[in-house]
Amino acid sequence: MRLPVFIAKRYLISKKSFNIINIISVISLAGVVVGTMALIVILSVFNGFEDLVGSLYSKFDPSIRISPKEGKVFDPSLIPSEKIRKLQGLVSYSEVLEGNVLLRYHGEQYIATLKGESTDFLNHNPLQSNIVDGSFRFERDGMEALLMGYFIAYKLDVSMNDAGTQIQVFSPKRFAKNYADLRSSFVQGGILPGGIFSIQQDIDAKYVVSSLRFARKIFQYDTEVSAIEIRLDSLADMDLLQARIEQMLPANTFVVKNHYQQQEVLYKVMRTEKWFLFFILIFILVIAIFNLVSSLTMMILDKIKDLSLLFGMGMSIGEIRKIFISAAMMIVFAGEIIGLSLGTLLCYLQQEFGLVRLGGEVNAFLVPYYPVQFHWSDFVLSILSVSLIGFLAGLIPVMRLKDRFLQEQILKNIRGH
Repeated sequence: MRLPVFIAKRYLISKKSFNIINIISVISLAGVVVGTMALIVILSVFNGFEDLVGSLYSKFDPSIRISPKEGKVFDPSLIPSEKIRKLQGLVSYSEVLEGNVLLRYHGEQYIATLKGESTDFLNHNPLQSNIVDGSFRFERDGMEALLMGYFIAYKLDVSMNDAGTQIQVFSPKRFAKNYADLRSSFVQGGILPGGIFSIQQDIDAKYVVSSLRFARKIFQYDTEVSAIEIRLDSLADMDLLQARIEQMLPANTFVVKNHYQQQEVLYKVMRTEKWFLFFILIFILVIAIFNLVSSLTMMILDKIKDLSLLFGMGMSIGEIRKIFISAAMMIVFAGEIIGLSLGTLLCYLQQEFGLVRLGGEVNAFLVPYYPVQFHWSDFVLSILSVSLIGFLAGLIPVMRLKDRFLQEQILKNIRGH
């Protein structure tokens, strides 16, 4: 194998009879470089967006959520809460009662989803860092207080300085039959605006959060809850704890979802987009790398006398083919190394200095610059994909080399002399 590789290396760096071979070889190398670099950069940007979205939802969604398999509410005494609370890595255990409500404030109205949370919700919750106005608590001036998304607060024109005006919360009575009369068919409760959080529009435009006590009053439940929300610390093994919690619960009664499963559709869409773009880039890369076919074909024609001589000296047709396959892979490997290096450098500079911005104004988006995140699996996938395409592209012209063709070239050379 060493001889074919040595000859291939000499053929690549030696002067060709036709200068166009050098040009096409450089174009082939450039195609591999640009394609590999594009793969790494695009995949890293998609990883960055996926991690960004995950970090945003993790500030509102719990690490693990337990909900009933059937029905809207359940008795929390069915959950072995004491055993779950003792699990290592657990930060908070919150009982939740959730439902839709109508909010009214100074004549403005808005339909939102109210989440009533037990007080454990306030312990070590990352949502606290996203409070843009007010405070992160369920009490204000000795009265019930409401946490709300920024978009909802904007629509209601809520002012945190207006301490005397309550937000009116309406919810249909559980057993009402006629909803035409608000007084007889709806439960009404007043609550002060306590804090405004800003995460991202889907959450900011949907949720308000109150104490569990207030939610039970509005939804007319005594002890029932809609779900149990569990938060874990960053070092905890979420999948392992999820499996252990599932084993503690009554069979076929509850659904236990981790952070990713709660937003399963969103993550599936993002991953589908990532792989769709990956295959588009691979298709473009196939077109670019297939310049190797032209380059190797012309190299074979340029070195045909040498090849017939090597064949006549006893080198097998398989070893001769290995010369040009080795030449093709040398071009591919060189392009991969350069492309990976440039792609990594661009991603690093984007991480450190934010070379490419998302919009014209820095504050127009949640992050001002395109996020980038390296995954080693993307590097491995890119190397394997480019290497396979390069190998197949190099194989096409090489397989045309036949014993009979080289024998004819030997006869031509003999007749020529």
